[in-house]
Amino acid sequence: MDKLFEILRFAAVLAAAALLGNWFMTEVRKSRARNEPRYKPYLTLPGVLVILAVLLPIVYWLIIRINP
Repeated sequence: MDKLFEILRFAAVLAAAALLGNWFMTEVRKSRARNEPRYKPYLTLPGVLVILAVLLPIVYWLIIRINP
């Protein structure tokens, strides 16, 4: 039973990552169509969420390393 819940949690995270990725790529395509600067999609909500998703493990590692 525990293995089933672990698989369901993994599937939920994978689905959320896929939705966020598609949402971000939609913003990138809109930005390219409008000839906006390349950084512009990162200033949208999905862009900020992508940045936070990348930085969160690094911040966690730093906090663990600083406070043993």
